[in-house]
Parts: sequence; C-alpha cells; structure tokens
Amino acid sequence: MDKEWKQTLYTYVNQYNQHQIDYRSQQMQQVITDPAYLMARADRSYRLSHWYSERGARPLRSETRAKLLRTIRDTPEEAVIDVQLHVQLFYEKGGVNHVEEMVQRERLTLIRDGNDWVIVSIENLSPEKHPVAAGGHMPEIPQNHAYHQGGSPQPYLNSYILQGGGPGRKSIKYRREVAAAYADKWWNSYNPEFTEFDVDCTNYISQCLFAGDAPINYTGKREAGWWYKGYVGGKEWWSYSWAVSNALAAHLTASAWGVRGEVVERPEQLMLGDVIFYDWDGNGSFQHSTIVTAFDAGGQPLVNAHTVSSKHRYWDYKDSYAWTENTVYRFLHIPDYF
Repeated sequence: MDKEWKQTLYTYVNQYNQHQIDYRSQQMQQVITDPAYLMARADRSYRLSHWYSERGARPLRSETRAKLLRTIRDTPEEAVIDVQLHVQLFYEKGGVNHVEEMVQRERLTLIRDGNDWVIVSIENLSPEKHPVAAGGHMPEIPQNHAYHQGGSPQPYLNSYILQGGGPGRKSIKYRREVAAAYADKWWNSYNPEFTEFDVDCTNYISQCLFAGDAPINYTGKREAGWWYKGYVGGKEWWSYSWAVSNALAAHLTASAWGVRGEVVERPEQLMLGDVIFYDWDGNGSFQHSTIVTAFDAGGQPLVNAHTVSSKHRYWDYKDSYAWTENTVYRFLHIPDYF
C-alpha cells in the first residue's frame, strides 16, 4: 500500500520546483511548517529574483526529480525520510539557452495533521557550509574506508618530484580540457579508485587537477605537498591540501613549482580547469572549492563541484544557502605548464 505521506512529498517537490523560478508563486496548499526553513527559503528566493536581473539571465523552467533514499521512521503518526533532489534549471542569457544541474539530499520529518500530513522539519544532508577546525583543517570524514575495488592502490608518483624537483625537472603541460571533461564525467558520482568523503568538494577538485596532468608533490607529510595514496595499513595517506579547501587554496598560492595557482582579480579572467575558493563568512578560511568547466553567453565562468553535486553552475553561488553578504572569493588561474 502506498504511504499516506507520499502526496505531501509530491506537493513539496512541486513547490520546490516553482520556487526555483518565481518566489512569488501562489501555493494552494501549505505543507511546510518548519519556520527556520521557510525564512531561509524566502530570503534565498528574494535574492534570486535580483540575481537573475544582475546576470542578465531569464529563468525558463525548472525540472526537479525526487528519489526516496531511505525511510528512517514510518508510523501512523510520523515519518522521517531521506530524499535526493535532482534539479535541472533552464535559463536564457544573451539569446543562448543554458542548463545547470544540482543534486542535494534532505531529511524530512512529517507528522499527521488530521487527515493530512505536514513537513515539520527539513534538514540539509549535504550543506555547502561546514565548520573549520583550528589551523584551517576541516574534518572531512571519508564515507567508506575501504576501496570499492578492494586493496590499496599504488601511489601516483613522479620520479622527479620524489627527487625534490630542481632545475632539470621536466615541464608538464596542464590539459585544461581533460580536467574539465573529468569534472563533467564525475560531477554526480564518485571515481571508485578514490576514497569518497562526506565533504568531498576538494577531493573532487584535486582529482580534476590530477586528471589534467598536475604533478603529485609527495612529501609523506599531511601538512606539506599535494599528494594522495589512499588508505595504507588503516591510516589516512593524503595531504590536507588534497582534501581540504583552505589547505588547497594555501598550497596553490604558496607553491613555487608543481601544481600551483596565480591569483586573478576577476572571474572573467579564468579559463577552463581553473579553480575558485569560497569563504562564506569572510573570516579568512575557505570552505568550498569549485572548478571552471564552461562559460555562459556573457563569458562568466560556470563551475562544477561536489558535496552538493553541481554541473555548470553560475560561479558566484548566490543561489546557495551557504552564501552571505560577507562571502569572499579567491580566483586562481592554473598555469599552462607545471
């Protein structure tokens, strides 16, 4: 027998879809009674109405598909469920149609209200804003300590890197298109050869850079270099810069050779395969990272990311619940040669 609360879930998804386009859309049925969520949604929706105008973009339609991931509790009076929302947003800019995609997970708590069901709590299970621990190292905990293929992969090493680089090292070309293609291939899934993190944005960006032939700088020290070996003997073997946004931003800007980045002032100066870091609170700690994978009709970068899996999303992230008026960006151009 169908769950009685499913109709409320369908109504919620339809309303979610409407709010992607027009926050003023009238709703015949109020199914959400979570005041914190309603306040946050109203603020985001109002911001987006101005955001489209500032970008010179016109939203066309939104398509949202919901997938029930699991049912945690299901009684005659209460249900707690985890759902995945896959959103495709279609918009026009400069006479060109664009589409961006996002996938996020939510936990909904529903209770019976007479003959109906209402949603009393909505928890974002894949938030784009995370606390940063002392020293700027964010606790990004892997989802699975075992590799899907079994065993521990061999480290990816470059012999001249192991020798410490030096004047005679080989010059390596950064393959931007390959890095962007890798980002598009894995934007909504995980390469099984690498560990999957709960907060996976920087692990994903590091994989993209490596796919573009960025050389590993193996030091064996978590606080130095840029390297990944996976789990060896039950121990985490990767540098902070591989998996933590703030650490990768610091490494790229401080590195004199190997993978590195040059700070540029404006997003339109970026190229495919370049990266953007996000400091949501403006306190000096970067908490999110993305990679440039396309450009809109006005030459503004579109980016991919993990955690909230995103493809060809507008770079400034003003559509994110993590965004604040204090948000600071760091635009890093990856050089053509390492």
